[in-house]
Amino acid sequence: MEGRAKENRTVVLPVDDRRIGDFIFKDAEKGFLGEWDIQLSQDGHDAANLLQAVKELQTSSLPVAFPTETVYGLGADATRGDAVAGIYVAKQRPADNPLIVHISSLPQLRRLLSRPESIPPNGMSQDPIPFIYHPIISQFWPGPLTILLPLPSPSPLASSVTGTHSTFGARMPSSRLALALIHLTGLPIAAPSANVSTRPSPTTAAHVLHDLSGRIELIIDGGPCDVGVESTVVDGLVDPPVILRPGGVSIEMLRQCPGWQRVQVGYRDGAETGAPRAPGMKYKHYSPTARVILVHGQLCIQLLTKYLGAGSNIGLATTKTWRVDHLAASGASDIGPMGEAPGALRRFRVQRATPDSKQDIASNSGQYHSTVIAQTGPNGEDGEAAGLVDVVATDLGTEPATIAQNLFSALRELDGQGVDVIFVEAINATEGHAAAAVMNRLRKAAEREVQS
Repeated sequence: MEGRAKENRTVVLPVDDRRIGDFIFKDAEKGFLGEWDIQLSQDGHDAANLLQAVKELQTSSLPVAFPTETVYGLGADATRGDAVAGIYVAKQRPADNPLIVHISSLPQLRRLLSRPESIPPNGMSQDPIPFIYHPIISQFWPGPLTILLPLPSPSPLASSVTGTHSTFGARMPSSRLALALIHLTGLPIAAPSANVSTRPSPTTAAHVLHDLSGRIELIIDGGPCDVGVESTVVDGLVDPPVILRPGGVSIEMLRQCPGWQRVQVGYRDGAETGAPRAPGMKYKHYSPTARVILVHGQLCIQLLTKYLGAGSNIGLATTKTWRVDHLAASGASDIGPMGEAPGALRRFRVQRATPDSKQDIASNSGQYHSTVIAQTGPNGEDGEAAGLVDVVATDLGTEPATIAQNLFSALRELDGQGVDVIFVEAINATEGHAAAAVMNRLRKAAEREVQS
C-alpha cells in the first residue's frame, strides 16, 4: 500500500537525550523560548540515531514516532500534505480530527504566523502571537500546553493539519529529545499520539511498536514519558478563554495567569458532535480491547457479576481506596506478582459470586469481605469448572499526577493479559492538577460509568 511501510520493517532506535550533545542558548534567560542551537556529540550512537530520524522527517512521507514529556508522538513535516497524510493512514485517524503543530522555539512559531494579531501594550513592536497567550507561554512553555492560533493566510501548513478550521494548535514540548529533533529538522512537526486511533495513548516505545509495527519505519526510543496524558488545549481567541481538552496544565494553574482568571471548561468528557476544534474532543479515545467500567465508590461482587459473562476474567485498576493487597488478605489465591516494579500486575483467583452476594471486594475501610475464595474447587477441579475467575490487578497510585503517568500503560498491560473487562476506580476530577485529565480520558475510554 502506498504510504505504508513494508510489514516487519519498523526499526526502533534508542536515543538518550543526555548524550546527544550540548544545547547552546543565545539568551540563557529565555532558554528554549529564544534562539538556540545544539552541538551534536560525536561519541556513541545517540546523535546518529537522532539524525536518522531528522532525515526521515525531512524527506519521507512516512511519519516518525518520538517521545515527548506527555506521550509518544507520531510526527511528520506539517508543511507537506503527503507527509501529513502518512499520519492519518498509519493511525487510521478520522480526516476531520485536527493535528497539533510542534515547534522548538518562539522565533520558529513567529515565522509560521504571517500576520500580527495583536500589539503589546507598549506599542513598540508587533508580535504575531496574540498577547493573551504571552502570560501562559511564559509560565508553561516548554511544556504540556497547546494554544489555538489564527491560521495565517496564505498558510505554510498543509490543509490536512487543520481540516476546515481557521485555527491551528501549537505546542512547544519540554522533552529535550523532542526539541532537538524538531530544531534539527528546521520544520514545524505535526504530531498526534503514536497509536492506532481509539487505542490508549502510548507512553513507551513498546506501546508504539505494538500498535504501529509495519505501518511506520522508525521509532525513536527515549524511554517512558513523564506526564502520561496529552497536553491541555486552550483557546484564548474567545472571551472568556476556554479549555478544549484537559491535560498536564489544570484550570487552577491557568487561572493564576493574567488574562486567564475567567478561563472556562469548553469540553465534554463524553463524545461530542460536529467538527472537533481540538484533538480528543469528538471521537471515542483511549480504549483498550477489553470493556472499561469506570466505578465511583467501592467495588462489590454484585457489580462484578453484572458485567461478567461465562468465562470472563477481570482487570482491576486501583487508585485511592481499592487495595490489591486486600484480595490476598481476604484469602484470594495470589498467583503472584507479574513484575518487580511498583504498580506491577498481580494475578489472583476468585470464586464467582452468587446472585445474592453483596460483599465488598475492595475497600480501604478495614472491613474487607468476599465470597468463598479458593485456588481450586471443592472437588479439586480448577478454573471455570469451579466457577473461578482470574483477577489481574494493578495499583495506579493515589496522587493524580502518578495516576496520569501510569494510566495508559496500565490499560495496555491489563489488555495484554487477556481480561474481558477492566474495572477502574474513579477519582475526584477536581483534586490535583492532573485529575480532570485523568477522568476525561477514563470517561472517553469507558463503556459504562457506574456508582456502586
